Amino acid sequence: MARVETSSSRPYHLVIFGASGFTGQFVVEEVARTVSEGPKGNLKWAVAGRSKQKLEKVVEQAAGVLGKPELRSEVDILVADVEEPDSLAAMCKQAVIVLNCVGPYRFYGEPVVKACVENGAHHIDICGEPQFLEGMQLNYSSQAADKGVYIIGSCGFDSIPADMGVLYTRDQFKGTLTAVESFLTIGSGPDGGCIHDGTWQSAVYGFADGPKLQGLRRKFNHKPLPTIGSKIKRRGSVFFSNEIQQYTVPFMGSDPSVVKRTQRFLAEDHEATPVQYGAYAGIGGIGNIIKMMFAGMMFWFLVKFSFGRNLLIKVIKLASSFQFAFYGEGYTEGEDPSRGKPNGKIRTLVQGPECGYVATPIAMVQAALTILNESTSLPKKGGVYTPGAAFAKTTLVDRLNKHGIQFSEHLLTCIIKTGKLTT
Repeated sequence: MARVETSSSRPYHLVIFGASGFTGQFVVEEVARTVSEGPKGNLKWAVAGRSKQKLEKVVEQAAGVLGKPELRSEVDILVADVEEPDSLAAMCKQAVIVLNCVGPYRFYGEPVVKACVENGAHHIDICGEPQFLEGMQLNYSSQAADKGVYIIGSCGFDSIPADMGVLYTRDQFKGTLTAVESFLTIGSGPDGGCIHDGTWQSAVYGFADGPKLQGLRRKFNHKPLPTIGSKIKRRGSVFFSNEIQQYTVPFMGSDPSVVKRTQRFLAEDHEATPVQYGAYAGIGGIGNIIKMMFAGMMFWFLVKFSFGRNLLIKVIKLASSFQFAFYGEGYTEGEDPSRGKPNGKIRTLVQGPECGYVATPIAMVQAALTILNESTSLPKKGGVYTPGAAFAKTTLVDRLNKHGIQFSEHLLTCIIKTGKLTT
């Protein structure tokens, strides 16, 4: 069972590393809002980063925004730098959980993971970079298991809505779910639609380093997961989706990687039926396709050069909301998954506020609170996990529902043998 208690030598339930960064500031505010949800209604926490002055400013800002002047005296400040291993070790020794907000993770993430594993702190990040996430699993999962430490990646918009959404869909389906496709749509804010910056960075660096990721995956020596039911069909590069009634493209972020890793864990460790997964994102009408064709050519050119990648990462705008629609199929109760085609369908939704700086802090903080409050429901041993692998047996979905990331079932339809439809 995970160690989640504070002590005189490990005084903080949570330490937010990178608290003065743009996302980190919002995580600070979200932790301050939820202190009463800590163990026994209490949460001891601190902020950490390179600059004490910037950290003090962040705490001061949160105190003003939230009307909580007590934060100025209650929140401690730790100085730590990814380029100074001793400072990271000192930080990790004082924390039950480190909330790591310092990215891009492929450049700055591994020293923090290493320090957490070596010094007994659990680690949560909001990474959307498959190469980093899978690399940490390959290199640190065994050591983390020996230490009883949980390293849980992708605990923001990348990829809690998708990963937990697939599990939610599985749990709502009355039978054996075998395949799910998700369709992401983004609401427009005052500055227009967006791709969350973590997702965007994942796409930028992922396209640049695709061959390296394939080489990394071969090192796991995974056997192919069995395909139950009809094999999921791969869609085109651009297609009109009848599900969301707009043109759609394959989703470029970390969700497919994360969901597939979760399904592998559940199949291999819990003998669950693996769910096939396809991920797509809506882009709107025909006019947007023309824009995307031009943008795509620019993307493929710029991603090949460091100056181009830096330029692409800077072109992010905020949006007001997101929605994932999950369309699943499987075998209804009493049907044999080894015979015939799937005969049941289900539709679920995961909806939430602005992805990057509202939904991501909510998801990250609720993941941490789940560890603190439900340690007996986590995997039996430590290791490097996806959100779905770590939280499948917890109440994380219920916690997210209470904080504005809504999971719901819509229009359940079962196709029975007579060919009639029931709803």
